[in-house]
Amino acid sequence: MNADELRVAVVGAGIAGLTVAAALSRADVTCEVYEQTAHLREIGAGIQVSPNGSRLLHRLGLGHLLDRVAVRPSAIEVRRWCDDTVVARTILGDACVELYDAPYYCVHRADLHHSLLESLPLGMVHLGRRCVAVTEYDDRVELEFADGSRTAVDVLIGADGIRSTIRRSMVDDAPRFSGHCVYRGLVPVERVAGLFDEHRVVIWMGPEQHCVAYPIRGGTAVSFAASAPAGEWREESWSQRGRREDVLAAYAGWSRDLLALLSTPDSPSRWALYDREPVKQWSTDRVALVGDAAHPMLPFGAQGAAMGMEDAVVLAGCLAGATPGGVPDALVRYEELRRPRVERVHQFIRANEKSHHVSGEDEQRRRDEELRGDFGLRARAWLFGYDAGSVAA
Repeated sequence: MNADELRVAVVGAGIAGLTVAAALSRADVTCEVYEQTAHLREIGAGIQVSPNGSRLLHRLGLGHLLDRVAVRPSAIEVRRWCDDTVVARTILGDACVELYDAPYYCVHRADLHHSLLESLPLGMVHLGRRCVAVTEYDDRVELEFADGSRTAVDVLIGADGIRSTIRRSMVDDAPRFSGHCVYRGLVPVERVAGLFDEHRVVIWMGPEQHCVAYPIRGGTAVSFAASAPAGEWREESWSQRGRREDVLAAYAGWSRDLLALLSTPDSPSRWALYDREPVKQWSTDRVALVGDAAHPMLPFGAQGAAMGMEDAVVLAGCLAGATPGGVPDALVRYEELRRPRVERVHQFIRANEKSHHVSGEDEQRRRDEELRGDFGLRARAWLFGYDAGSVAA
């Protein structure tokens, strides 16, 4: 290896970790990805990828893969919780591509993950390697794994999620419980005939909770995420199951279309929702955090995956051409470029957490009027039009 060639380790092979690996590879920076799980299984449900994320995936060469497995919805509709009245509608489809030069996707998380994995060189991702300790020196970072092995690198990128081991080596904080949980399920589209004949994202907003649903996998399945007050529930795991009768009880009195959707799966998954308060430090001289490890957000705006992708591309741009001695300056630049953007999106998500769940009729009417005036495609220019690829160029 050339003395000036960076040695980079990425801990975590989720969407953010694989995107940063793909972006680094495209910038001719070699890295190794370490993932604690022994097998990459098909987990999760649907996610939405807005144009600020999809344009980055297209530049990484994933456009043809995504068009094979994802859906490009024609619109986002907000509906009243009790009677299905359409409160606001954002036109997507071709209009989104024309305005932002990138599509809006609805995709199964596992399909996006597999597409990213396919884009990487064989042997780059190492499974069954759980990082248990990090020691930073002036000129390197040493990682220790659960099997006793060690490695030393010039740059460590923590992409290991909201309960990040890498973050714990830098910041003394803990996840914040939101008070919400979310039920998730996948439904064959023929079991909700008519509701998704038009490929669209539907959001039902009501007192203290909301539900979002959309087609994925070429329109053959519908993914839903139904929030509810969590009570005593605190578990975060794709394997934790809820009960159909509980989600139906939580949505008693809501629209018939929605109840038909929620009644279909026998045992939806149930996940307690956490985020973290913003912190002053995402990086040190040789360690940087991306995605949920840096700034976990609640899923009340469909931006979690996109923020990780933006982080990945900006960080790769900052590291491109850097020497081992130039890493500290590159990481300072990364954080300076990303922090204003992430803080604005975080505020947007926290505002949605409140507005999606207002209870009083008068409050709901005021919220609905505001949405009608602020839900057009052009009103999302600050979010959808952001081009992370040009930020660190």
